[in-house]
Amino acid sequence: MTTSNKQSTPVTPTAEGRGAEWIAILRQYWGYDSFRGIQLDIINSIASGHDTLGLMPTGGGKSITFQVPTMAMEGLCLVVTPLIALMKDQVQNLRQRGIMAAAIYSGQTRSEVVQHLDNAIFGAYKFLYVSPERLSTEIFMNKVRRMKVCLITVDEAHCISQWGYDFRPHYLRIAEVRKLLPGVPVLALTATATRMVVDDIQQKLAFVDGQVYKMSFARPNLHYIVRPTGDKFAELLHILQCVDGSAIVYTRSRNGTREVADKLNEAGITALHYHAGLTSLDKDTRQQAWQRDQVRVMVATNAFGMGIDKPDVRLVVHMDVPDSLEAYFQEAGRGGRDGQVAYGVLLTDGEDAKRLSMHLTQAFPDRTYIRRVYADLASFFQIAEGEAEGRTFDFNMERFCHVFKHFPVLLVSALNLLTQAGYIHFSLEDENSSRVIFLVRRDELYGIDYLNSAEERVLNIIMRNTCGIFADYVPVDEERLAEKCDMTREQVYNHLRHLTQLRVLNYVPHKDTPQITYTCRRIDADQVQIMPDIYELRRDQYRTRIDAMIRYFTETDMCRSRFLLHYFDDDGPDCGYCDVCIAREEETASMPQSQQVDEAAHHVMTVVEAGRTYPLAYFKESGFAHGVLLQALARLQHEGKITFDGVNIAVG
Repeated sequence: MTTSNKQSTPVTPTAEGRGAEWIAILRQYWGYDSFRGIQLDIINSIASGHDTLGLMPTGGGKSITFQVPTMAMEGLCLVVTPLIALMKDQVQNLRQRGIMAAAIYSGQTRSEVVQHLDNAIFGAYKFLYVSPERLSTEIFMNKVRRMKVCLITVDEAHCISQWGYDFRPHYLRIAEVRKLLPGVPVLALTATATRMVVDDIQQKLAFVDGQVYKMSFARPNLHYIVRPTGDKFAELLHILQCVDGSAIVYTRSRNGTREVADKLNEAGITALHYHAGLTSLDKDTRQQAWQRDQVRVMVATNAFGMGIDKPDVRLVVHMDVPDSLEAYFQEAGRGGRDGQVAYGVLLTDGEDAKRLSMHLTQAFPDRTYIRRVYADLASFFQIAEGEAEGRTFDFNMERFCHVFKHFPVLLVSALNLLTQAGYIHFSLEDENSSRVIFLVRRDELYGIDYLNSAEERVLNIIMRNTCGIFADYVPVDEERLAEKCDMTREQVYNHLRHLTQLRVLNYVPHKDTPQITYTCRRIDADQVQIMPDIYELRRDQYRTRIDAMIRYFTETDMCRSRFLLHYFDDDGPDCGYCDVCIAREEETASMPQSQQVDEAAHHVMTVVEAGRTYPLAYFKESGFAHGVLLQALARLQHEGKITFDGVNIAVG
């Protein structure tokens, strides 16, 4: 296994070899003149046929690592990802660049899925995005063996590991897909993975001669702060008044996003709220307003962030503590992508540790309750035993809870566990944007003479602004279409429905409701098995992550940045800017010099590891004056604990 730790500095390959070819593709389709960080290392590894794992923090440019080499290879790239919104966004972006791509995910009709798969077999796409639950279907397994696949990309690869924070059982089917595509290399990508997860990913994906490339997780320009307070909103307001620039404020609940945004606006700070329950139009409008600096603050749940690439975010504040350091690291990491100073602030009060501990009980209701939910679903949808495999149902959660006396939080946890166990697929967030496909050929369209002028205008606008619509379903936004056609949304909707009745096109309207898909035949609830690897193992791992999160915001003896780096098996010096480092520096400054030397010596011996060499600069942000640090090093060398040549410190 090869491991590479490199910083995000531009890399420009020579014209020799394939470097020039990669750069030409990068420039032609994406407009960049050079690769960043480990992108080129990963591309070269893939081109050499190696199974490859890339660990790239949020904003590291993961998509380039599989999109560029695929454009130079014959065949298509199969991309497995659980992020439906990001999947659809990438498909749209690729199509806008003139690259044909499609996505298959839960909620689509069988005819749509078959059409996408057949198009992939006939070479219509360069990229086919597939949600993990679709890997389990018989139709996919039968079709994929007939595709000319040049690369399998597994995004969010930590989902395949039972040691990861977001385990998805359907990811385990990827190894079976590999058997159907012998010789096709696999690229696994993730932004957050511990050493145990890295090893497990390679084992679960059956890596052969695997290569691992890792970017440093260190973000020197991002200053982490933990701020205990009795009034979180007052502290948020104070921070926003002290730190200029664009900001993201994360809250746990949808109602919380609205409440905080309203209070900020009342205080004279422009803010919008964002969560998964908004319409596609609302989400897009608010995101654009924030990205264009028409408003300063976006108050959001964790639904906000995927695909967001605003480089000048100066502040990311968490009003509520996330369940894991993985989630916190990703969300805080959306600040300061331009390399300038930014702040990741976690607000805590005396109840946060207790709240996190309660999440464990809520996330893992007992098995009896889970089986009860499964039985109630069958009654709700009127499904007999042995039926419903592959069927998708709109799920009115409010009515379900009222009829069967369920609490929403426990219900969602039970549905997620049933999803992980493979019985259903539950989608809480909107995954189903409106989409259309033409049912007639382009030359036939011009011969149709029974359409009115309004319908012709709708068709012309769709064709003018959408590519590939004669071959595939494409997303359509009724609000934008209405603006371009100078109509109301209702008029556009009615015209599209009429055109569907005329068999000119097929229009599948957007749905706001959650959905339940039965991934296997309905069985008796008593036969439902939630195995230990789904329940006890996941519960214990969840407890471990919660404990690490609690230690992060309660302990004050380790630099916040170093704490995060250590969690991800990375290393780095004290940052010098977090609340722990600042407090230590203030405390050190008030000590007598002899005591400062003692503290500096203790700090050095706490940080260093035997068998390693450290440059003096490694300790420059430790909070100790340069002269004090030199005295401490001299003493440690005299005691035989280290060797120091004025530049480097060695231990053992």
